[in-house]
Amino acid sequence: MTLDLIWWLAYLALGGAVGIFAGLLGVGGGGIMVPVLTSLFALQGFPHDTLVHVALGTSMAAIVPTSLASLRAHHRRGGVAWPVVRFITPGILLGTFLGTFLASHVPTTGLAVFFACFMAFVSLQMLINLKPAPTRTLPGAWGISGVGLGIGGISALVAIGGGSLTVPFLTWCNVALRRAIGTSAAVGLPIALAGALGYLINGWGEAALPAGTLGFIYWPAVVSMSIVSFFTAPLGARLAHRLPVAMLKRIFAFVLMALSVKMLFTVLSG
Repeated sequence: MTLDLIWWLAYLALGGAVGIFAGLLGVGGGGIMVPVLTSLFALQGFPHDTLVHVALGTSMAAIVPTSLASLRAHHRRGGVAWPVVRFITPGILLGTFLGTFLASHVPTTGLAVFFACFMAFVSLQMLINLKPAPTRTLPGAWGISGVGLGIGGISALVAIGGGSLTVPFLTWCNVALRRAIGTSAAVGLPIALAGALGYLINGWGEAALPAGTLGFIYWPAVVSMSIVSFFTAPLGARLAHRLPVAMLKRIFAFVLMALSVKMLFTVLSG
């Protein structure tokens, strides 16, 4: 078996795992993709200075088809609050796009540390089932757009679809959980699109990037992961009705923390 084939198989397997967890637990794939891709890219000899940048850009691009499929599924079930999506999307697009410019100027080590800290926060949410009490109503159009600006900016730095931020915000504003999840799925698409475009532009002309990379996006990984995750996400959704999801969330939280620690080790020892 050639080395190139091994990398392709690794990307296919990663895409399968991302799709299953996305469908099973309603989480974005960035928490898995970024640390695993960072390790795979390091093994392939990608430049250390742009290691995490390429992992983030590649993850953002790979999230696009998964987000589109998730959006369509929730829309069919009437689970998307489209007025919220309309108001939050301008801020999301601007915040995510500008966030990629910030990320392009942050050293690999700084990005890795920020990612690990954010994943620790997400893992804590899952472990203790942290949910803000619904104490208020949604702000006006400008307020929602301002929240979108912040969610987009953070999402760009960690390559997530924003669910770990959007869902708590919406439930805090008395949006029903199921509708909050559906709306978050819809918001994930503009995050992924703006993030992928931003990382493509910011990495354009970057020296010493490997073949198959356009900007900070490594397309062989994007294509491999997207093809498989598109088919495994529905499988994960079906499993959600048969498996103890609460227990699986706790296991997934530990997996996220372990992957983040491994990512830090890879970057700091590089």
